[in-house]
Amino acid sequence: MRRILTIKEAAKLIEGLTEYRIRQMCKSGQLPCFMAGKKYLIDEQALYKAVFGERYAEDKPA
Repeated sequence: MRRILTIKEAAKLIEGLTEYRIRQMCKSGQLPCFMAGKKYLIDEQALYKAVFGERYAEDKPA
């Protein structure tokens, strides 16, 4: 099941990654996301893939 995160939730998941940096990644296109109103929403798997690379997605079971 897919889990959708807010920027705040995403920042809590990965130590060393700030809300500001996640927002920058969303705006620049480094991190795939979509907007609901003014909020950026991020797929949890997309977050891990953007931060840890393609290999992370292969290591995790679906």
